[in-house]
Amino acid sequence: MVKTPNTVAKAFAPELVAMITQYYEDNIPFNKLLGLKVASILPEQVTASIVMRRELVGHRPSHRIHGGVISAGIDVTGSLAVMAAISARHIDESHAQLVERFSKIGTIDLHIDYLRPGHGDHFLFRAEVLRLGSRVATARTDFLAVDGKLLATGTTAYIVS
Repeated sequence: MVKTPNTVAKAFAPELVAMITQYYEDNIPFNKLLGLKVASILPEQVTASIVMRRELVGHRPSHRIHGGVISAGIDVTGSLAVMAAISARHIDESHAQLVERFSKIGTIDLHIDYLRPGHGDHFLFRAEVLRLGSRVATARTDFLAVDGKLLATGTTAYIVS
């Protein structure tokens, strides 16, 4: 959802946040493998975190996170933003109906710009939906060091129907 000066961040009901979090963290085995955790879910922006582990190192001498972990995190956090946007659009639907909508989300395009090496103990992914159409959604996701330094950014398109 593109933000305008009049956009006010409205929080979701705690039950909806819990459902989306559970879906993202527990129902998608790859997210669990990566160790991705939801940090926040708002209708217009989501954040997720990842703790650096030995298995995620892509360059052993410098202990740098693997670019594939970054791109996968950008992809799945963008899809989390799409889940939030779908939930906001269909706020009156049941959780079961929303989960049915989530099950139709699939990546159709992904572009990553790696800006700096990923050094650190943990990192953040911050995503927002740029456009939610009836068939395709587009999201932008930033990959950040905990001090807020931008390490990579990506745009992703998803089929949503």
